[in-house]
Formats: sequence, structure tokens, C-alpha cells
Amino acid sequence: MTVLTHTVALPTDYHVADFLSFHQRDSLQLAERVSVDRLEKGLMWENQPACLSIHFTPEQACAQLQFAANQGLPAPTQNDWPKWLESFLGLQQPTAEFIKQHQQHPELGALLRQQPGLRVAQTSSPFEAVSWAIMGQQISVAAALNVRRRFIELTGVQHCSGLWCYPDAQRVAHVSIEQLRSVGLSFNKARAIAQISQLLSNQTFAFPRQVDASNIEQLRTDLLAIPGIGPWTVNYTLMRGFAWLDGSLHGDAAVRRNLQRLLNVDSLSAAETEQWLQQFTPWRALVAAHLWHSQGFSG
Repeated sequence: MTVLTHTVALPTDYHVADFLSFHQRDSLQLAERVSVDRLEKGLMWENQPACLSIHFTPEQACAQLQFAANQGLPAPTQNDWPKWLESFLGLQQPTAEFIKQHQQHPELGALLRQQPGLRVAQTSSPFEAVSWAIMGQQISVAAALNVRRRFIELTGVQHCSGLWCYPDAQRVAHVSIEQLRSVGLSFNKARAIAQISQLLSNQTFAFPRQVDASNIEQLRTDLLAIPGIGPWTVNYTLMRGFAWLDGSLHGDAAVRRNLQRLLNVDSLSAAETEQWLQQFTPWRALVAAHLWHSQGFSG
């Protein structure tokens, strides 16, 4: 059995409970197991099933990436693994800079001071982020999680740990739209997931290794060209899959609802929410995370 290990120090304001809460959404624990200080997650790594295990102490996160006994280690893994882990934990997110700049804001400041160190939880890959975002369009979290569970059982593979691995695009590309619809996806959602899976699998389209000012607009354009993917899905994907913290989630119902509470107003349109969020560029998605968290919701 091949196992990689890495230990990283945690800042004193790291929110372990919030990180674990995001990955504890599925009560049946098909692809993730969560306890008070540990996450185990099944994922695909360079087309190979793997089990990620992270044990948290107050000072550090001790992680393992376990491959099956008959698998060799993918060539770039040993170098990529530590950097991937730090990104997955959100350690590269500039939370201190954000708090410093906006903690005295007349409307948001008090909330930020209550939640210092809050980070945006990350998915294991951009593909997990975009497929989860598509599944969650305009339905409840509970309904989306039921679809996600069935989607993983249809397209994923079970690791020897017993956890199911969230599929990669290569596995999903072999599944028909009709099969995707059988897990509870609408035709438009199934078509969108099928199309992006096929584009990624045949390398007509590729996610960048990281997102920055030089490639963000091209990536937005490429994603928006896929029927069934709109601005909310793009911004959610950028936030969860790349830790790009400037996507405006004004189209998110929970963001608008929690902002209404914060501002003590009866209603806010998406346009009004977008205008209010604009002042927090380049951290608009991080503001959304704080608004979600203010009502005990991880997004």
C-alpha cells in the first residue's frame, strides 16, 4: 500500500469545526467520514482512487493520502501533494488582510470581528466544484446531497477503505445523459455535467492549475459557453475549486437572505446585492462565506 504523508502548521484562528462541517454534509458518509477532529475523504488522484485522511490538533493538520496496494505513485504526486493539501485546507487564503481592511466596516465589520480566520472550504478538485455546483442549482441542499450521493454511486469507484471516491471527469465522460438523469438530475443539468466531463476528458478544455488575473476571464468565458452553466455556477466553481475569492455570489438566495438580516431590510434584489458586494472587491466570495456562516450555513 502506497501512503504519502504531510503535516502543516495551523494558524491560531483556523476554524477546524467549519472545515469539517462543510465535508460532513452527507449524513450517510458515502464519500466522506467526519469525526470531531478528523476527515476521511475518497477522491480520484491522477485517475487513481485514493483516500485522504486529515487529523487535526490545535496546532497542526497531519494528513495521509493512501493508494491501493497494487497502484504505483503518479509521477508528479510527491511534489504536488503538499501544495495541494495547503490549498485544500484554505491556508493560502488572505484572510488576515481581508479582516484588517474591512473590520471597521459600518455594516459588515462586527460580523468579521466575530469570525476572524474564516476561510472558504475547498473541494478536492475544480471538477468536483463545478459538478456539485450544477447539481445544487435552484434546489435545496438536502435534495442536492441526495443527487450527489447517487451520482457518486453511479460514476465513482470504491476505495479499499470502504469510502467511495468522488469521480473525475474521465469516469463521468463514459456515462450517458440518460444515466445521469437517473440519479435525479434534470436534462439541462445532466447535459451540462456530461458536456464539461467530455471536454475535460478529451482535452478540448482544461482547467488551469491556478486562477489569476491573466486567465480568469478566459475561464469564465469557456465555462459560460456550456449550456446549463451560468454566472452563479461559475463563481461558485471558482470559489470552491480554485479559492478565487472575488466571484460575486449575488445570485445566491442564502447570501441575499442573510444580507437582508444584516442590513435589517425587508428585501434585496440580486442587482442590489451585487452593488453592495462590489465595495469588497477582490474578496466578494469571502464576504459571501461570512454571510453564510452568520446563520450557521457552510454554503
